[in-house]
Amino acid sequence: MSLDPSFLGRSEIATSDAMEQLGRRIGEQLEAGDLLILTGPLGAGKTTFTRGLAEGLGVRGPVQSPTFVIARTHPSLVGRAPLVHVDAYRLGTGAELDDLDLDLVRSVVVIEWGRGMAEDLADSWWDIELERPVGASGHDIEPSELDSDAPRIVTITRGAR
Repeated sequence: MSLDPSFLGRSEIATSDAMEQLGRRIGEQLEAGDLLILTGPLGAGKTTFTRGLAEGLGVRGPVQSPTFVIARTHPSLVGRAPLVHVDAYRLGTGAELDDLDLDLVRSVVVIEWGRGMAEDLADSWWDIELERPVGASGHDIEPSELDSDAPRIVTITRGAR
């Protein structure tokens, strides 16, 4: 696992540009074999983070949520590992995720909505949880506000079997 341990812990990310920049800084350090599991509700910034990560890796874009195709591979433009971007939201089990036959050895793999399913794919991984604000009532915010540029909380931990 190639990520600098200084990224571990909880931090507030003020804007979507800052979320993308965090992803870019992390992407610059990743190597083939790295697995990142992203967790967070709709609008938390998972795809924004991944867009920055892809830029840091130097892969071909554009990076969009792979919700309907489930997995998308972005080849490297600079001789580094490709990015495999997975959205496990519509998958029911880890076995379905395993059936995708992801290239975990030669790629950097990012799995959105993968917590509880992706941990058996590797001996270790980066667990990245993204939180977004809730509405004034303490409940979820309106769908029209999902893309608002409000601060997010990002917690990065290292997972291992």
